[in-house]
Amino acid sequence: MSIRRAFAVSAAAAAAAGTLAAVTAVPAQAAEYTSALKVKGVQYDAPGADSNRCSGGNTKNEYLTIKNYSRTATVNLKGYVVKDATGNKFTFAASHKLEPGDYVKLRGGRGTDSDAGNVVYRQNCNFIWNNDKDTIYLLKPGGARADVHSYTKRANDADGNGYINYHG
Repeated sequence: MSIRRAFAVSAAAAAAAGTLAAVTAVPAQAAEYTSALKVKGVQYDAPGADSNRCSGGNTKNEYLTIKNYSRTATVNLKGYVVKDATGNKFTFAASHKLEPGDYVKLRGGRGTDSDAGNVVYRQNCNFIWNNDKDTIYLLKPGGARADVHSYTKRANDADGNGYINYHG
């Protein structure tokens, strides 16, 4: 039996059993996108009691690490968008070039962006990531998805430290 025919028979059997949707449904975080930029990890729950005060708050301790996984291409973050499930978003308005293997931490709060320090601040003292569950979207300048990850504290943060690693 050919592979195509075997798949068709298996799909028909699965559909008859009512399981085809479960077999073909792929969670957002399982999809691999062709972008060199990917979410390396997220500190979704800043250590300490959440305080979004600009002075003395801890939003700087909530961050998303974006890494250039290309071996050869430098990628400019200008125009890339990071957003959550409810539409809170940050757009990289300035030029930040990531060499192959380089990364940047997108931090909450206010601060001075630094290519040398690998940090960009959202210039916003509100938290973006929910402490229980959320979805992280990294979008290319044209709007196409570069990377997407959904998380729940219970399922993805076994040690409970508020940090989840996605791509090594």
